[in-house]
Amino acid sequence: MHRTQKSLVVYYSRTGENYAVGDIAEGNTAIVAKMIAQKTGADLFEIRTVKEYAADYTECTEEAKRELRDDARPEIAGDVADFAQYDTVYVGYPIWWGVPPMGVFTFIEKHDWAGKTVRPFCTHEGSGLGGSVRALKKALPGATVEDGLAIQGHVAQNDRPATEAAVERWLGK
Repeated sequence: MHRTQKSLVVYYSRTGENYAVGDIAEGNTAIVAKMIAQKTGADLFEIRTVKEYAADYTECTEEAKRELRDDARPEIAGDVADFAQYDTVYVGYPIWWGVPPMGVFTFIEKHDWAGKTVRPFCTHEGSGLGGSVRALKKALPGATVEDGLAIQGHVAQNDRPATEAAVERWLGK
């Protein structure tokens, strides 16, 4: 019996004060994640840290810098019910200090990624993917990590047609 391929979009996104877009109610990465899920029919799971980051942008960046320096694994709320059923996992995040937020690594380390295809995507304001793909490859032994998609946060927030076009080009690869 042949099993149907299943996909999951898992992402971390931040609301509140963001660089270049001001105070936002829906995170930049969430916008992209929802587009990918809608276009692929993938399930959707938002990574949420138990302890919320500061709403103030500068305070949040300092918290993120400390977590990165300490190689922290902040506790996350909830989990994907049956992670083993997914073949392709789209992993989305904002770029914080060149890599995904540390809560993304908390999620990654809870699961077996062997044999999975991982398609990373991020939002940023000038750093592109930064060192995130390299960090993911290191954290995901046994998975195939494909080329990532980088979309500037202010584009995701303010230009949905351009964001949608970039997502469609990337998904078509």
